[in-house]
Amino acid sequence: MGLQLTMREAGRVVVVDAVGRLTLTDGHTKLRDAVHVFAGNGSKKFLLNLAGLDFVDSYGIGELARCYSTVRRAGGDIKLVAVQPRVLEVLSMSRLTTVFQIYSAEDVALESFARRP
Repeated sequence: MGLQLTMREAGRVVVVDAVGRLTLTDGHTKLRDAVHVFAGNGSKKFLLNLAGLDFVDSYGIGELARCYSTVRRAGGDIKLVAVQPRVLEVLSMSRLTTVFQIYSAEDVALESFARRP
């Protein structure tokens, strides 16, 4: 299955639900394009829900890093939630677990945005 994205808003946070595979052939630039459009329209808080993401390759890791960079340059914040063990292992190997704040539950992740000024 290719990458499918659904965007929704929870207060001032854009929640991106990712389902499928984030790879060169499956995801291409869908995630980056979506984040770029919302950031360009003034959104500053992003939560990537990876509960449905079952595989990520090195290209996908690059996409996540580019999304992080885009949002941070715009003065925003981007966090991850519900990362599957297989994906978390790849994030750990690439050291992205030191870059992203990762939460197991969406409500806790959303609350963390409210605590930040």
